[in-house]
This record gives sequence, C-alpha cells and structure tokens, in this order.
Amino acid sequence: MTYAPATRDIYDADSHIMELPDFLKRYADPDLRDEIPNVSYSASIVTDEEVAVIMDQGGRHSPEHVAAQIALGDKLIESSKEIQALGAFNSSDRTTAMDLLGFRKQLVFATHSVAMPFSPSTKREPRIRYGGARAHNRHMADFCHGDDRLMGVAIIPLDDPEWALKELDFVLEKGLSAVWVPHRPCGDRSPGHVDLDPFWARLAESGTPFLLHVGGAPLQMAKAWMNNGQPPTKDWLGGGENLRTKDIALLHEGPEAFITMMILDGVLERHPGLRGAAVELGAGWVPELLRRLDWVVKHWSRNDANLQRLRRTPSEQITQQMAFTPFVFEQVGDFIDQSNPDLYLFSSDYPHIEGGRNPIGRFETSLGARSEAIRGKFYAENFLRIFPDARVTGPQAVSGAALSA
Repeated sequence: MTYAPATRDIYDADSHIMELPDFLKRYADPDLRDEIPNVSYSASIVTDEEVAVIMDQGGRHSPEHVAAQIALGDKLIESSKEIQALGAFNSSDRTTAMDLLGFRKQLVFATHSVAMPFSPSTKREPRIRYGGARAHNRHMADFCHGDDRLMGVAIIPLDDPEWALKELDFVLEKGLSAVWVPHRPCGDRSPGHVDLDPFWARLAESGTPFLLHVGGAPLQMAKAWMNNGQPPTKDWLGGGENLRTKDIALLHEGPEAFITMMILDGVLERHPGLRGAAVELGAGWVPELLRRLDWVVKHWSRNDANLQRLRRTPSEQITQQMAFTPFVFEQVGDFIDQSNPDLYLFSSDYPHIEGGRNPIGRFETSLGARSEAIRGKFYAENFLRIFPDARVTGPQAVSGAALSA
C-alpha cells in the first residue's frame, strides 16, 4: 500500500534533495573545483553533527536506518523528514521512497546548493556562479536519471543572458525537466528585457517550463523592516535564519513582481508555448494578481504602447501558461472559487517538514465538497498542462476514480 491512493493519478509539483556538503564540488569542472564552496547547512534545522555522521558513513544512511525508514510503509511521509529522510540524498533510496509514496511523477528541487549561484550579492565572477549552476545541473541529472518518475529541476541565474543561454543548452542536452530561475531582477534587467528573449524562446521551443521557488531570492526582508525597537522575532523553526512572521507575510511580493514583469513586458504574449509555475511560494495572492493585472492593462493601455500589443488578458495568459502550489495550510478551495480551477497544483514538499505529515488529507479538507473534476485538475491535469510529457501511460496509469476522504 502506498501513501497516495492507487485509485488516482497524483503528480507532485514539489520535492527536494538534501545535498551533502560536496554536492557541487564533486560535479564541478576540475579547474573550478577549488573555488566552488561546500554546501552549508548553517541556516537549517539539520545539525552539523547529523551531516558529519552521514559523511563518516561514506555519504549514506546506515542499513539499519534505511530499513527503519522502509518499515514506515505508507506512513513514510509522516516521519521521514529532512536529511534523515529515505532518499534525501541517495538516488536508489529515493526510488524506494517513491514506491512507498505512490506519486506518478515528482519534481525534484535542490535545497541548499542554490545559494551561491543565485545570490545577487555574491562577489564571485560569472564563471564561478555559472560553474556552480553547471555542477548542480550535472548532479541533479545524475540523481534523477535512473527513475523516470523523478523530474529533475535545473537552476540557471539570469543575470548574464549569454551565460544563461549557454547553460540552458547544457540543461536541455541533459534532459532535465524544468529550469528554476531566481524571482528577482536579472542583474540590472527585467526578466522581460529583450536580451533575455532568446532564453524564453528556447524554453518555449523545447517545451521546458520555467519555475520560481522559495529560495530563488533572499528569504528575509531588509533589516530595516524588522527594526521596531522590540526584541528580534524568531523564525518558524525557532531560530533566526529562516522565514519569520513578516517574511512569510510578504513572501509573495518577489514572485508576484516577477510574473507581473513577464506579463507587462509581453514575454508570455510573445511566447504562448512558454509554461511556468510558482512553487512553494503560496497561492493566496494569485486571485488578486489576476484581477489587478487585468485592470492595469485595461486602463493603462491607453497610454502604454507595450500593453496595446497584448491580444490576451493577463488572466488568460496566466491561466493558460502558469500554475501555482498552495501551502498545505492554505485554503485552495477558496482560491479556486475566487479565480478558476486551472491554476493550482498539488505538492508534498517531501522530505521538508513544511509539507506537513499528510498533505493529501489537508488538501482534501480544503477542497471539501468540490467536484471530482476540480480534484482531477488539482492532482493531475494542471500538472500535465505545464508538463505534458510527464503523462503516465500503460500499466502505471489509473482512472480518475474518486479519492476516498
């Protein structure tokens, strides 16, 4: 028996690997290896001692630990979390985890290794930052290649259009399933700048979606916003390096700004085959984004020649070309009522604790009495609109029979 019911196809739009310290160094070009930093867990609930034990065991969990994880069976997602999770960093163990989870496909993101390639404040030159992205992409392709249920997500910074396009060619050659880009200005450019149009065109032509994800921009707000003359607020994990109350309240601003530029600069209009998704960034802001962009274009197009070129409303473009993952604690049923059922994706966030102990159960509660057709879109069809090549055929595929509550 698996966690996901066998009576329904469920596609998971968010999961992670927990990179070991040498994740980038091992796969970096030899001439860059000494300049590529180790992956750090300093801003994580994972302790240095946990990592050290795993490294002392040859970069593996002990056989006893693996056996105990497998014994959890369909309860794996309840207790198998962070670096101690089954398949957190070992690809063969991840295949076993997928057997127990029962998802048809699963997007696989990195966790900590994107900090250096993505950081806008790094002093490192492009060859180092893009060299770090190349190492990540090699390693991700290697991790996912043995199991076609695992859909590896590449990373590409957009600060240098020429380097970005070169890395995209490598990513497409490696067969990775999507490209994670930072949701911030691309150096001194908008993501809709004409210099980046070849990048978006290449993604569209290849059928490769772009993805935004938490961690693609700084997690925390500027320090001035936190300076209220009171003791500092701890983050949700009890420390100070992760998302705090004010950070989560405004987490939507970065991805909302990025998508707004993609609309107002005409990227989605020029490339109707381009697909994308915002993952682990919440979805409560999406209905209002559609409404706001529609009225902005309606009223400001009188004076903005760029907007006069749009043949579809922003809400049409976003509904046709994008999708969003709600947090497990959000009310996705309400978001569907406020917008439409074509916009939202199921995600587990395995093995991160943020995904909860029973994401299907919590999303089912939120969906309430809404129809089987709406459920089918949330768990599978919207994912397959963004990733049409992910459709399972043959013996693995199942019918859309109702999911028992």
